[in-house]
Amino acid sequence: MKRACAAALLAIGRAAFAGEAPEDWSLHGQATWVTQKKPAFDAAYSGPRSLSPDAEHAYSFTATVFGGARLWRGAEGYVNLEAIQGQPFSNQTGLGGFPNAELQKTAGPAATWYRARLFVRQTFGFGGGEEAIEADANQLRQALDKRRLVITAGQMAVGDLFDDNRYSHDPRTDFQNGALVSSGAFDYASDSRGYTYGIAAEWHDVDWGVRAARYLQPKEPNGLALDTAAGSHYGDQVEFEHALALAGRAGRVRVLAFHNVAVMGRYRDALDLAAQTGLPPDLTQVRRRNSKWGVAANIEQEVDSDIGVFARASWNPGATEVYAFAEIDRSAALGTVIGGARWGRKDDQLGIAFVANGLSAAHRDYLAAGGLGFFLGDGRLAYGPEEVLEARYGVQLGSHFTVGADYQHILHPGYNRDRGPANFYGLRLHAEF
Repeated sequence: MKRACAAALLAIGRAAFAGEAPEDWSLHGQATWVTQKKPAFDAAYSGPRSLSPDAEHAYSFTATVFGGARLWRGAEGYVNLEAIQGQPFSNQTGLGGFPNAELQKTAGPAATWYRARLFVRQTFGFGGGEEAIEADANQLRQALDKRRLVITAGQMAVGDLFDDNRYSHDPRTDFQNGALVSSGAFDYASDSRGYTYGIAAEWHDVDWGVRAARYLQPKEPNGLALDTAAGSHYGDQVEFEHALALAGRAGRVRVLAFHNVAVMGRYRDALDLAAQTGLPPDLTQVRRRNSKWGVAANIEQEVDSDIGVFARASWNPGATEVYAFAEIDRSAALGTVIGGARWGRKDDQLGIAFVANGLSAAHRDYLAAGGLGFFLGDGRLAYGPEEVLEARYGVQLGSHFTVGADYQHILHPGYNRDRGPANFYGLRLHAEF
């Protein structure tokens, strides 16, 4: 009887994976090198946290080892070791959407190794047919019920589960600007490397799903150390996802809401204090336990066998300081990715995208009065939305290596009409196994 059951299960797995049996363990890796140059641009003035108007060079290198294993029935465990090395433009200041989302705030000229992820994923199946899960980093090859509950707990990145998009989500292979790979106004919880601890629950039901999670916030804005007081300081989010089928082509829409509670400063409080003291407004002087919320939506849609489009929109009130992501209070993005089959390079990709980022009135007034954010501070401000046009082309060399060129044109860098535009030219090398 046991042998018959085992044979039946193996037959199901082989049918799902065209002859490939489910995995009990996996080992994957990646290495990505990005180099970018910025020519000099015009600026009427600069402040302590401005993008430098001088010519600059920036680079990043990351390497990751992804290990995974089946632990018990329905459970998988994963651990990732990662290294980062790099040099940002202007000490990572002066922009809302940074031109290289792969470059962390903690990167330096010497490579630093750290543990990026350590989590357990437990899946409970409830039928509805089977879905083939392909082998990938942090994903064992297997067949799962289309109707299932998944619990994930441990160290991870919020983007592992939330705000996904088939055409723009991973700066190692997709677009590189930070406001394109994530919803710009989604101030998700993370340390300065982009990781955190938390617990998430997901319900998948054939063509729709919903997920919710609570994650740890850093102890200080954009800091490395995490605050373990998860009952009083936290980042919560919930997301609904639904599959689309327009003209027989696959698509997906996601709608997300988030709520953060942490020790944060409010822009109006800083301005009120500055009016009393006669000093420039300073968020660090008015920090207390505050909350922040926001919403985001994104859609992906296949147009042809090798053409896809995507759009993102996000918004938060912009009353409190940015805590863990970017100085963006509202953002809208639109883009397309085209495969190279039309010109005889079926594995190549051409991508073009545009994103416009904005600030709340309180955030603008704070910067115009000479206040400093974590990333912004020109000393004054002639406000204009920060608009980014990015074009990229990736050449696939074999099954494991990609070479890509990238260009970004940023109008009103740091939301300032008195500065820019700025141009960025990049080259990316990416390998994975």
